[in-house]
Amino acid sequence: MAKLYFRYGAMNSGKSTALLQAAFNYEERGQRVVLAKPSIDTKGDAEVVSRLGVTREVNMLVDKNENLREAFLNVAAGKDPNALVQNVAAKPVAALLVDEAQFFTPKQVDDMFRIAVLDNVPVLAYGIRTDFQTVPFPGARRLLEIAHTVEELKTICRCGKKAVFNGRKVDGKFVFDGDQVAIDGVEVTYESLCGNCYLEESGGRLASDL
Repeated sequence: MAKLYFRYGAMNSGKSTALLQAAFNYEERGQRVVLAKPSIDTKGDAEVVSRLGVTREVNMLVDKNENLREAFLNVAAGKDPNALVQNVAAKPVAALLVDEAQFFTPKQVDDMFRIAVLDNVPVLAYGIRTDFQTVPFPGARRLLEIAHTVEELKTICRCGKKAVFNGRKVDGKFVFDGDQVAIDGVEVTYESLCGNCYLEESGGRLASDL
């Protein structure tokens, strides 16, 4: 039986880079992979974008109302509705690689689990656990609940300690109020912070205080 993996980390921990490296490793051995990302993630449009400058087009750009397993099985079988020519001789898929996994719905995460268990295709999901208020994303919460394997990708805070939180900045200043997903058109950046630096910037507040 294949497994569902959740590989998480704070911003700038190299999640997309690790995904692209995993894809390269599979394909170097002649195996086929399928890449997916949620349509809500507008960074790179239909591409996985690494901070190192490496990009790759995804096979599936998934809407929040879409049945992920059904969409995956269609792509795996060469029945991509967006393709001009259908690949009826598509080779079996060795792995499904998922970018920005926190933005998928809990139902879609359940689909990832079904793909691993029922379709025997490993699913490697990469994402972050919590938002700028330290609240779990629904998709990340579900992954933490049902993934067979949970792995942390580490990065460091500006002070040199391990970063665990994602601070949101607007116009260069930290903010701790707002929607979980940043509104398009607003200039928003993020900084990975350790617990001490996060509390220093938030005035000691965590999610229950906000």
